[in-house]
Amino acid sequence: MACLFCRIVDGEIPATVVHETKTTLAFRDIHPKAPVHVLIIPREHVPNAVDLNGEQLGDLFAAAREVAESEGVTESGYRLLFNTGPDSGQEVFHAHLHLLGGRKL
Repeated sequence: MACLFCRIVDGEIPATVVHETKTTLAFRDIHPKAPVHVLIIPREHVPNAVDLNGEQLGDLFAAAREVAESEGVTESGYRLLFNTGPDSGQEVFHAHLHLLGGRKL
């Protein structure tokens, strides 16, 4: 069975998509920890952040810049976060970059 995020990429599970490119997908977290909490993922399944190559990392950070701008948090600031591995709190083992903002963190 494909992972949760792969199923979102494939359109099997609905998500509130806020940005997409041919290599990335960004959607709202269903359990937000801030007023703006968006997950940015590679469309290709990669288990965690340490497995991403340079091009994939660049694509995720470029998408994060676009999401921050469209969500209106560029000026006030935002946090980017990877959880990597079970001890970090990673729950879905498909690399994902959290973008959090909209209030003082």
